[in-house]
Amino acid sequence: MPCPALPDGFDLTDPDLLHHRVPLPEFAELRRTEPVHWVPQAPGLAGFGDEGYWAVTRHADVKYVSTHPELYSSFLNTAIIRFNEHIERDAIDAQRLILLNMDPPEHTRVRQIVQRVFTPRAIRALEDNLRDRAHAIAREALAQPGPFDFVTQVACELPLQAIAELIGIPQDDRAKIFEWSNRMISYDDPEYAITEEVGQESATELIAYAMNMAADRKQCPAKDIVSTLVVAEDEGSLASDEFGFFVLMLAVAGNETTRNAITHGMHAFLTHPDQWDLFKRERPATAAEEIVRWATPVNSFQRTATQDTELGGKRIKKGDRVGIFYASANHDPEVFENPDTFDITRDPNPHLGFGGGGPHFCLGKSLAVLEIDLIFNAIADALPNLRLVGAPDRLRSAWINGVKHLQVSAD
Repeated sequence: MPCPALPDGFDLTDPDLLHHRVPLPEFAELRRTEPVHWVPQAPGLAGFGDEGYWAVTRHADVKYVSTHPELYSSFLNTAIIRFNEHIERDAIDAQRLILLNMDPPEHTRVRQIVQRVFTPRAIRALEDNLRDRAHAIAREALAQPGPFDFVTQVACELPLQAIAELIGIPQDDRAKIFEWSNRMISYDDPEYAITEEVGQESATELIAYAMNMAADRKQCPAKDIVSTLVVAEDEGSLASDEFGFFVLMLAVAGNETTRNAITHGMHAFLTHPDQWDLFKRERPATAAEEIVRWATPVNSFQRTATQDTELGGKRIKKGDRVGIFYASANHDPEVFENPDTFDITRDPNPHLGFGGGGPHFCLGKSLAVLEIDLIFNAIADALPNLRLVGAPDRLRSAWINGVKHLQVSAD
């Protein structure tokens, strides 16, 4: 197998790289030459005391790692592939309380409780309300005089309102959720000047807010999701701190990722006008899944090998970190015909934008697809002539494919 033609020291998690682009050409080179590739790092650079990680870039291998938690753990080093180099190990270990960073059987117990929030019946019950909210968001954007920021005026609103509606957070508090979640993931971006400590403080504030909600419901149960999760002792329930960490995960997984998918989707439509015309004309049900594939809001997560094993012809040692790169898997030509083409009629579309299957497959997939479908239908109705005013202002992050600002105009 030939060696990949990459510069010495090229790191797929370098936040400076992801600040400017997703490294799709480099992913293609790795899939072709060395689909499981060792990436050296200086000890401590990513917050870990090791010397690097294995980059897994093929669709099939990403699925394999995702579906074998007995071999590849989320708990040992968490699912976050790169922290700030100044983070303390205690701060990393504290994140093991989040569902994202658990392994079975504890993960199974917590997931069985919280998945009550995302039943088809629960999502259907939200649909009419969220449709009305989507149209209201689009109408308010239309009323903006001149250019406006699509991220703050449109993309962030429906996910935030959906989370608030889902778990009973007052709509007036949704700005707090937006601010807390931004601070938690933006420690690599100089615009926000967020330190690791500020990010941890924001996480603490959000957890405390949610724990207070849980305590209130335990004392005075209501007919809402919070009460269902924290009061139903006979069916298993969450402790107040477990509920706090669940809301923390929702703030990132249900807010940051969906709004970035919506932003990338709008940019894709406006840079592929034939697809925007097709969507406005036909409203294909397949569009939301292609938007998620194209956007891949989470570029990568990681797992840690629990024993010596082999993957893609490489020997993985116990304790090695393994990076699973969803953005690469979603452009794998062995799975997708013309993977670099934005095609909203793509079907089937076995993308890994919601994870590679297994225990950590996205709980909120059906809600996210609904939100994306509703907001783009509302935009097509109210803002059919939307146009770009500037290039996306990308988030500097080691693992989130984010956009902070996208200037557009409706006139």
